[in-house]
Amino acid sequence: MEAVLEKPTLHEQRVARESLFGFTAALAERTSDSINIQIQESQQSFTIPTKALALLSFILSSMAEGKAISLVPSDAELTTQQAADLLNVSRPHIVKLLEEGAIPFKKVGSHRRILLDDLFTYADQHKSNRKANLRFLAEQAQDLNLGYE
Repeated sequence: MEAVLEKPTLHEQRVARESLFGFTAALAERTSDSINIQIQESQQSFTIPTKALALLSFILSSMAEGKAISLVPSDAELTTQQAADLLNVSRPHIVKLLEEGAIPFKKVGSHRRILLDDLFTYADQHKSNRKANLRFLAEQAQDLNLGYE
């Protein structure tokens, strides 16, 4: 299951900015793992976990900045297109990575499915490799006095 919030309107951005302060204050004052919330319009009151309030705070912060949001459970299985969208690469590139064994996957019929955790593990490894390679290139440029000072 995936929940997608489209890019917020200017009005929604303003409302999110205004309510974010209250959420931040409520998070700072928390004394337990749960918090009571009351919906002012309907007078309904209920209890939610504090972690859910933190997630709502993140959502409001993103909305205030005008960003669209996607929520995906951590144990979700993604299609190759969803994985490509998350990594901002093409679907054929993802398929190539899967076939090379860079990212574990399973087949459901003829379709490939990728665990979200496996995709994030690959992304983290790729990021650390990229940093190491850039560091190596920078050191090599310094050693060869290529003028990058």
